[in-house]
Amino acid sequence: MKQLKELTLEAAGPAAKYDFFIQWHLTERCNLRCRHCYQTGQASGADLSLPEIKEVVSEISEAMEDWAENYQMDFSPSFNLTGGEPLLREDLLDVINETRARGFDIFLLTNGTLISGQMAKSLAEAGVKGVQVSLEGPEEIHDSIRGAGSFAKTMRGVKTLLDAGLTVTLNATLSNINAPSITEMVTIAAEAGVQRLGFSRLVPSGRGAGLMPEMLSSKQVKELYDNLFSLRVEGLDIVTGDPIASQMHIGASDAGCTAAGGCAAGISGFTILADGTMTPCRRLPLPLGNVRSDHIRQIWACSPILEALRDRKRYSGRCGSCVRWAVCRGCRAIAHYSAGGAEGYLAEDPQCFIQQE
Repeated sequence: MKQLKELTLEAAGPAAKYDFFIQWHLTERCNLRCRHCYQTGQASGADLSLPEIKEVVSEISEAMEDWAENYQMDFSPSFNLTGGEPLLREDLLDVINETRARGFDIFLLTNGTLISGQMAKSLAEAGVKGVQVSLEGPEEIHDSIRGAGSFAKTMRGVKTLLDAGLTVTLNATLSNINAPSITEMVTIAAEAGVQRLGFSRLVPSGRGAGLMPEMLSSKQVKELYDNLFSLRVEGLDIVTGDPIASQMHIGASDAGCTAAGGCAAGISGFTILADGTMTPCRRLPLPLGNVRSDHIRQIWACSPILEALRDRKRYSGRCGSCVRWAVCRGCRAIAHYSAGGAEGYLAEDPQCFIQQE
């Protein structure tokens, strides 16, 4: 078996925290049918049972402990629990308690429409570190994407979460549909009292494939981020995990730094789907194996797809020659669906606006 040398790719020294997260889709079931969803809603197999989940959590925990000891790395591990809609799992709190007991931070990703007062209280008592709630814009735009009446239900859920003392992030998926309403989203977030407002780009996969014409140009993406990052709203952090957005805050001299960053696929995390399939990213459905039959550590170390994602020489286009590759790599999912082909996930990010030095 190969050594786990890939784990330390571009990692900082032993004193640095190494973020490592698993995005876990606990179910494909959802009470909404959003136009831009990167999933199809068609489950490929039965959801993992609670005993299976416990076994996988134990395996991941042991792997993290071994990696920390063998590579002298200080990890900051976490689970992002989502779906479908995770609140449709009746054993959600059991899953949370199991993962918390093994030392993982827990973040919940939800559409917010099913949040009750008791559930919010239970999430807070279980030690959930944060809840991300999807919001696509003002009511008319949000409902046009997620369904009539969903905006009001989502905002009620947000208030309930905040009342329970939870940290809440509103997150919007950017496209031509909601881009003109960016400032209104900021106002909604500020007035709701949430702590964070986040943004991600539309990935034309699943049902979202029908919105390919609504994808933003690189110029539009830059203008939007320029606008967003220029805003200062007391009590509200405007954030994004978009790798190209992070490049707006570093200069050319910083591009060669050794801190791991950018697209997390194959570098600082992976995704587990409801049926146990492992993929590099929640929006990049390239099967790596299945936790029901494969060893997670072996997949992490030996998967040809993950090896390619970690090898700059395998990338094509501007991403392959960019001096910022180590701290960006673009969005591999957007590259994949835009380029097509067997190795589209190694193509350049078509919405990148960063000028190469």
